[in-house]
Amino acid sequence: RGQLKIAVAAMAARCRLAARFHRVHGANVRLDASRTRATRVESFANGLCFSQEPLAPGQIFLVEIEEKELGWCGHLRVGLTAHDPQSLEVVPEYSLPDLVNMGDTWVFAITRSHNRVAAEGEEAPARAGVPHWEPFLLIEQVRIPRDALVGRSRPGRYSHVLDDLYKMNVLPATARRSRIGVLYAPQPDGTADMHIVINGEDMGPSARHLPTARPLYAVVDVFASTKSVRVIPVEYGFPSLQTLCRLVIQKHIVHRLAIDGLDLPPPLKSFCKHE
Repeated sequence: RGQLKIAVAAMAARCRLAARFHRVHGANVRLDASRTRATRVESFANGLCFSQEPLAPGQIFLVEIEEKELGWCGHLRVGLTAHDPQSLEVVPEYSLPDLVNMGDTWVFAITRSHNRVAAEGEEAPARAGVPHWEPFLLIEQVRIPRDALVGRSRPGRYSHVLDDLYKMNVLPATARRSRIGVLYAPQPDGTADMHIVINGEDMGPSARHLPTARPLYAVVDVFASTKSVRVIPVEYGFPSLQTLCRLVIQKHIVHRLAIDGLDLPPPLKSFCKHE
């Protein structure tokens, strides 16, 4: 138990340090002072970003779509690369195909439906929706608190129309406030599978047999209709009592606007609505 606590604490510390973008990025990207928000300031390309540090096994790099830009075709692209961003003479214009063509890079475009890759000789399992109040997402041996992974639309005047979507965690993958993460899970043969997580749901292995001998950095391509993204830190460990209370309240209300009628302090109401 003591070793497990130490491992969880180490992972949490690493996640806090790594939850920002690398100083090396595409020519059209502007980072805020904390390097947690990346905005493409012009055109539709040259929006490539990387995690500040290589990821540890099972460590998710999670971003939320903050701004969209009309008039472009295509959406956010995410993945992993074994190339140290600092070693790049020039940051490629595109993750697909430029960075991928350099080798040791696995990147996928996020669409409204993201398919998982079946193992050889297997059929791809059907996606199964998971109630948003389940506290953990399990991927192989990785156990991630689900609450931070879930993107939710901001409650508003007509938000009750979206409540069924809200409860089933199917905020469109490319929508504002959608949360998308990438991680790799080690396999018994010494390689790893790359997983993409969209709004708390594991899309399954998007790429298999990744080498683990070299550090793997997260790739986030702020491409086309995706204008700005923000890194979301994920704490590995047990959910807080406050988070568990919110999950219970969300499970039993008719829709989010009903939270306003509860006899709760305003800050707690805001927290329960995930604003």
